[in-house]
Amino acid sequence: MNPIPPVIILDRSQMAENIGAVARVMANFGLDRLRLVSPRDGWPQDRAWPLASGADWVLDGVQVFDSAAAAVADLTTVYAATARPRETRQPVRTPREASRVLYDDASSGLGVGLLFGSERAGLETSDIALCQGIVTIPIDPRHQSLNLAQAVAITAYEWRTLILDAPPPNFRDAEPPASGELQLGMYEHLERELDAAGFFHPPEKFRSMSQNLRVMLGRSRFTAQEVATFRGVITALSKGRGRVLERLAREKADKREPSAKASDA
Repeated sequence: MNPIPPVIILDRSQMAENIGAVARVMANFGLDRLRLVSPRDGWPQDRAWPLASGADWVLDGVQVFDSAAAAVADLTTVYAATARPRETRQPVRTPREASRVLYDDASSGLGVGLLFGSERAGLETSDIALCQGIVTIPIDPRHQSLNLAQAVAITAYEWRTLILDAPPPNFRDAEPPASGELQLGMYEHLERELDAAGFFHPPEKFRSMSQNLRVMLGRSRFTAQEVATFRGVITALSKGRGRVLERLAREKADKREPSAKASDA
């Protein structure tokens, strides 16, 4: 069972459009608990919904608090998102590092969250002091202007990679790789037929050549069905080789037949 995702807390947010954009990226990465601390224009704000692009469930579930202290009161581990040095001495981590801490704590059943400041002024030192650490996005110091939704998106993405540390299901719903036993049978089948066809020449190169073939085929990670298909290909080719040999033998015999008849005469 996946741990409960972190709460996203927006402290004194100024624009409804930014709240909607935050809801949108939260939904993108599987986060759905959004808290607002004293939003400038109150709540709800109709302008937020169009920017959420359909992530209505995030906005519909918004909780509003009068202070950051009240918003984080039920949470155990909260990281404050800020790019500015402050007087506090909390640990400073990247979004990836902070997400790992939050993930581990959430996996233990603890409440976790991420606190973001207002678009204009960011977080106050007093608000940061309520948190257990600081998360700072490593952007280029020449241009540190990152909007609120972008900052939330980056941290939410890092959380998501811990939940789904693999491609999405539609990219990984194939059968598992074939067992070692099935793969070995395929290798040996191929090697027998190649040996019969004279592929391993000179004979002393058999070992190195067969190893190279196994490495190449092993990288393909065949499924059991693919092993069966490939062995069918080997069988078809080997039978075809037999038919060719049979045809050549028949042609050779036909060429000999007139001379044999002539000698009988």
